[in-house]
Amino acid sequence: MTTTAATSLGITRLQHLVLWVSNVQRSVTFYRDVLGFEVKHTFPGGAFLRIPGSPDDHHLGLFEQTGVPPPHEAVARMYHSAWEVAELPDLVRARRRLQAAGAFVGESDHGTSLSVYAKDPDGLEFEVFWTVPGGQPVGTRRLDLAGELAKRGIPMP
Repeated sequence: MTTTAATSLGITRLQHLVLWVSNVQRSVTFYRDVLGFEVKHTFPGGAFLRIPGSPDDHHLGLFEQTGVPPPHEAVARMYHSAWEVAELPDLVRARRRLQAAGAFVGESDHGTSLSVYAKDPDGLEFEVFWTVPGGQPVGTRRLDLAGELAKRGIPMP
């Protein structure tokens, strides 16, 4: 579908994402300690987190809904959210942190972006990615982070 000025709503970015989680404190701990979000507000049964240094009120809302079963692969649902990092070494650090937390589930090179994938404590999948300057779409191929760093003359962090 082609978007034209007549049909566009003018949407330019995703400002925030709100998730139902089974345990707010556990999820706050994960998103704060593993992904580096800062806690903006907490309240009974919920929390708002944001990307550090942002003037926005929040980028991630977490609301507790106890007794929710983990996501089931055979039902319609959101597949994943994606969070962009500023520099390629940030992606390396994200992968290490996600692996250490036992949350890492995969990685891909899309040509236009380099991505790592993980699941939060409720099994909700997300992507952390770096946009490749001047990248060209290549479909999905194996990610070689060490090779990408070497190609750009960046030491392994």
